[in-house]
Amino acid sequence: MSRAFKLALLQMHVEAGDPDRNLEHAEDLIRQAVGRGAECVVLPEAMDLGWTHWASRTRAEPIPNGEPCRRLAAIARRSGLYVCAGLVERDGDRVFNSAVILDRQGQLILKHRKLNELDIGHAYYDQGDRLNVCHTELATFGLMICADGFARGQVLTRSLGYMGADVVLSPCAWAVPGDHDNRKEPYGDLWRRSYMPVAREFSLWIIGVSNVGWITDGPWQGRKCIGCSLLVGPDGREVLRGPYGHDAETILYADIMPEARPTRGDGWTGYWQARGAD
Repeated sequence: MSRAFKLALLQMHVEAGDPDRNLEHAEDLIRQAVGRGAECVVLPEAMDLGWTHWASRTRAEPIPNGEPCRRLAAIARRSGLYVCAGLVERDGDRVFNSAVILDRQGQLILKHRKLNELDIGHAYYDQGDRLNVCHTELATFGLMICADGFARGQVLTRSLGYMGADVVLSPCAWAVPGDHDNRKEPYGDLWRRSYMPVAREFSLWIIGVSNVGWITDGPWQGRKCIGCSLLVGPDGREVLRGPYGHDAETILYADIMPEARPTRGDGWTGYWQARGAD
């Protein structure tokens, strides 16, 4: 059975190509979130190495036995909370843009390999081939990564809805050109258009958590990741939005309170409530 829980969106600064620094920083942010009562935290896409960084092919580590996943598992176990994070994964001679959900005991309960990678990411990451959900006492979680959310017709997000997800978690790395002016072109419409109809159709939560910081390598070198992390509720409305900027690191909190389970197939029905950031 699902129950109310506090979710923390960790809109963290990611230092491209520096996994030790990023993991230490993530551990500190997780401790802060635990101190505020969070039972589940969500970290950005490729938070260990940064998205499309050259180190992806040389420094990626296995899941769950590589150092990044083991360190996150240890803090999940010590703190007794669920951790969702985007990690670059090595599997033999292949490298994937992956995401994980770790339970309160630090056990890997769900892994996803990105399906809808941008064309410029293909040189860095191999292709994922499946979707899944995991059932916990908090919710049935679905897992996707960034551009998976705007696959044509939102087919991947909708598939997670049909698989029974109550809450879809999406580590992201949302980037704009270095000279982007948010006052003239406010960021975020793409994600609202992608998330809101599916959230309303299936009465589920969708959470996208982006990093902040400059992209220092790869095809988007010179662009900046700007946060704007987004939580959309089961009525299809925006509940939370993170601040914009390459230095806009923050932790956002929301109380997720599912009050009904899905009951039928062509768009779930149910009643949900959420309280925004404390």
